[in-house]
Amino acid sequence: MSRRLILAALSLAVAGSLHAEVPVPRDVPYAPGTIKIEVDATNLSQRIFKVKQTIPVVPGELTLLYPEWIPGGHSPRGAIDKVAGIRFTADGQRLDWRRDPLDVHAFHLTVPEGASNVTAEFDFLSPTDRSQGRVLMTPSMLNLQWISTVLYPAGHYASQVTFDPRVTYPAGWRAATALEVEATSGNTVDYRDVPLDILADSPVFAGAHFKQIDLTPKGNTVAVRLNVVADAAKYLETKPAQVQVHRNLVDQALKLYGAQHYDHYDFLLALTDQLGGIGLEHQRSSENSQDPDYFTGWKDKVGFSDLLAHEYTHSWNGKYRRPADLWTPNYNVPMQDSLLWVYEGQTQYWGNVLAARSGMRPLEASRDALALVAATYADNRPGLSWRNVQDTTNDPIIASRAPRAYRNYQLSEDYYRAGQLIWLEADALIRERTGNRKSLDDFARAFFGIRDGEWKVQAPYTFADVVATLDGVMPYDWTTFLRERLDGKVGLTGGLEAAGWKLVYRDEPNAYAKANAGSGADFTYSLGLSLGKDGAIGDVRWDGPAFQAGIGTGGTLVAVNGQAYSKEVLEDGIKAAKGGGAPIELLVRDFDRYRTVRVDYHGGLRHPHLQRIEGKPDRLAAIFKAR
Repeated sequence: MSRRLILAALSLAVAGSLHAEVPVPRDVPYAPGTIKIEVDATNLSQRIFKVKQTIPVVPGELTLLYPEWIPGGHSPRGAIDKVAGIRFTADGQRLDWRRDPLDVHAFHLTVPEGASNVTAEFDFLSPTDRSQGRVLMTPSMLNLQWISTVLYPAGHYASQVTFDPRVTYPAGWRAATALEVEATSGNTVDYRDVPLDILADSPVFAGAHFKQIDLTPKGNTVAVRLNVVADAAKYLETKPAQVQVHRNLVDQALKLYGAQHYDHYDFLLALTDQLGGIGLEHQRSSENSQDPDYFTGWKDKVGFSDLLAHEYTHSWNGKYRRPADLWTPNYNVPMQDSLLWVYEGQTQYWGNVLAARSGMRPLEASRDALALVAATYADNRPGLSWRNVQDTTNDPIIASRAPRAYRNYQLSEDYYRAGQLIWLEADALIRERTGNRKSLDDFARAFFGIRDGEWKVQAPYTFADVVATLDGVMPYDWTTFLRERLDGKVGLTGGLEAAGWKLVYRDEPNAYAKANAGSGADFTYSLGLSLGKDGAIGDVRWDGPAFQAGIGTGGTLVAVNGQAYSKEVLEDGIKAAKGGGAPIELLVRDFDRYRTVRVDYHGGLRHPHLQRIEGKPDRLAAIFKAR
C-alpha cells in the first residue's frame, strides 16, 4: 500500500473514532422539559451578546445543535463562526465536549449520572465592522436574532423543543418582538414559553429611540403594529398621511388574501445608517431597515419602498404556506430551493402591487420601478444564454449572497425579479382570457387565504399545487406556461405587452430611478456599466460596449475625454459621441496602473421607461388599482 493510501486510511479511522452519530429529528417532545435561555444584550461598546441556557437532561450522551440552515436565507448561513467561549457544566462541574468533525454545528457531550440540568454558556460576538458581516449592535439600537443565539437538543423537531426566553436590555431601551411578555424586572424581560420554531421566528428590535404605531384596520380584532427604532429621536417624526399609507398596506393585503395567518403582527423597522441593512420575513413579524430619513425625507411623488409590502406578503407566502422542499423539521436539515420563483418571485410581484394599491408608491413610481425590472430582462441578462431562471434558485446555496464580479452574466437569485415578470404575465393572461372577471388576485385568495386564523400549522406546497390552483382560477396549460419561462424557452417580458405597455428608452432616467440613484450613476443601457461613488466601476454588462473595449468590474473611472470624471462629464461625453465616429476616451485605474480605453459607442443616453400601447387595454392600471 502506498504512503498516500496509508495516510488516507489513518485519517478516515481517526475521523470515524471522533464522529458520533447526530440523532435524526423525530416528531416527539423533548421529554426532559423546558430549556431556559437568558441573553444579556447590554454590552453595546464591544457588541457581545452573552448567552446562558439551562437545559433539562437525562444522564448519557447528548448532542446539541447550533442552527445551520436559516429560513428566509434559504441556505446554510448559520453564524457558527461568531460563537466563542463555549462552556458546559453540570452541578458546578465542567463537562468535556467535542465538536462533530463532519457536522461542525453539532456538539457532543456526556451527561454524568445524577445530573438533571446542563448549563451552556457562550458569547455571540456580533460584527464590530461591516467587513465581518451585518452589524447587529449600535449605540442606539440592536437586533437580536434568537436563531443565532441558541443551542438545542438533536433528535427532535424544532416544534417539539420548548424554550423559556428572557433578555436583559440596555437601561431605558424599549423592545419589540412577536413574543408575548410574561414579566418584566428592571431591564430584563421574561417572555412566555414557546417552541423553538416560534422562538427562532421571533427576532427582536430594541432601541433608545422607539415608537410604536397601530396599523390595525378598523373593525379588525387582530393587532398589526409598526415598531420603529431610529438612530435619533428626530427620525421618528411622522405625518398622518404617511401613517395612513402604512395602514392602507395592511388593509389592501387583507383584501387580497382574505385571511390572516397570525394572532398579531409586528413590523420591526430600523431607521439607520449604522445597523446593518435587512429585509427578512417571519410568520408574525418582519425585520426591516431603511435610511434614517424614511419619514422625514419622504417625497410624495416617489413614495416609500416596497420592502414592508414584500416582507408582509411573506407571512402568507413563504411562512404559512411554504414550498415543500424548503420545509425542514429543524434548522440542521438541508433545505432545497426549487420553488423560490413562487416564494420570492410572486412575493416580489405582490410587493410592488400592494405598494401601488396602498399608495405607498404612487402609480407612476410603481410603473417606473417595473420599467427597471423589464429592462433588466430585456437587455441586461446575457447570463440567460447559459443559465435559466430555475437554476438561479440554487444561488443561495451556491453563493450565500456573496457579491459577483459580473452579476448580469453569472446571474444571482434572478428568481426574484424574473419571477415577478412571470407572475405579471400570468395575471395579464388570466384577465385577458376571462374578460377581466378573474385575475391573479383569485389565485392569491385561493392559495394563500385558506384556513383564516391558523398560523402555527404550515401548509407546504409543490409545483403541482401551484398549477392546480391556477387551473382552478382559469383552465389553461399552466405547466407548459411556467416551465417555458423558468427553463429559458420563452422570454420574460411578455407580460408588459399583455398589460398594454411596452419598454422604451429615453435620454433621461425615469423619476423613480432618479430618486433612488444615490451617489452612483447608471449607464447600463448605453456604455454598459454602472458607477458608484467617485467613479468606482460596478457591474459591467458582459457583452456591452465597455466590456468589448476591455473594461471590467472593480476599477475606477478617472477621466472622460481628458476631463476629470463626474456623472455630468460622462453624460456629456456620451451625448457628444451620439451619431458620430469618434470613440469616447476613458481613463481607467486598475490597482496602481492607469490605461486609456476607447469605447466605440454612438447610441446616446438610454434609460428605461414604460410607454402605453395604443388600442390595448391598460391592465397595469387595473392591477395597481386599490381594492
